[in-house]
Amino acid sequence: MPTVSLVIPAYNEEESIGKCLIGAVEQTVPFHEIIVVDNKSTDGTRAAVEAMITAFPDAGIRLVTQDAEQGITPTRNAGFNAATGDVIGRIDADTALFPDWVEQVQRAFSTGDFVAASGPVEYYDMPLRRLGHKADDGFRKIQVKLAGDYVFLFGTNMAITRAAWIAVRDDTCADREDLMHEDLDLAVHLALRGLKVGYVSSMVVGMSARRLDSAPKDYFYYVERFKRTYEAHGIRDVRLLAPMAVFLGIYPALHLERQLREHRTAREWGGAPKAPVATASDSSASDGGAVTA
Repeated sequence: MPTVSLVIPAYNEEESIGKCLIGAVEQTVPFHEIIVVDNKSTDGTRAAVEAMITAFPDAGIRLVTQDAEQGITPTRNAGFNAATGDVIGRIDADTALFPDWVEQVQRAFSTGDFVAASGPVEYYDMPLRRLGHKADDGFRKIQVKLAGDYVFLFGTNMAITRAAWIAVRDDTCADREDLMHEDLDLAVHLALRGLKVGYVSSMVVGMSARRLDSAPKDYFYYVERFKRTYEAHGIRDVRLLAPMAVFLGIYPALHLERQLREHRTAREWGGAPKAPVATASDSSASDGGAVTA
């Protein structure tokens, strides 16, 4: 079976990185290595990772620092370049891995005809989690059919062979203006090289829906990253914009539901509602559990 490395970009993820690493450590099949790439965090992210290294000395957890440039793309690249496994997994710092994730990745990459793949998610901070998981899986399967040669990758839950990464890493866009989806950009460059991207339903993670807490203007800017990414590569196919339509369609109701739930919780505990935790214009290293496709 192929060995699987895990890369986790992180920027100010002190509160979530420990839980994320627990999920990475408690796998039915262990990771070859677990690489956290810290990108100029100003909180206790690095200390939290170091504490996990001490607590789990045999888990292969490594802390890599990427202080040369702020942003998700160079931080991801630093992690991918540091990885030594046959397959490189990539998640966000607030992702909750299902216990058999490594096992499912190994099986998929041993039998599949693709060099990279994503899987579905279950939103752990939304109601009707299982129903949401089924809906997410169904939507992504439809999108794969619509995408043709340009099957997307989803940075919260993806894996790529190290050989494929080496083949395209110099092709990928630096995106220093932070206009695109870096995971979608990677998928496009794989397609341009004739390398296949797949979809694996059994490769499941939990993620936060906190992107829905963003203000409407910020959320719309974020969703438009789909269009900007394709246009940057001269790709114009309305079918590829299906995720934009879906995410814009679900936003009003789900944003309102989350705001009302936050206010109810605040009243019950006698506090004030929390401010949004992420915005679409945030150029930090971690995508913050973004709702993407």
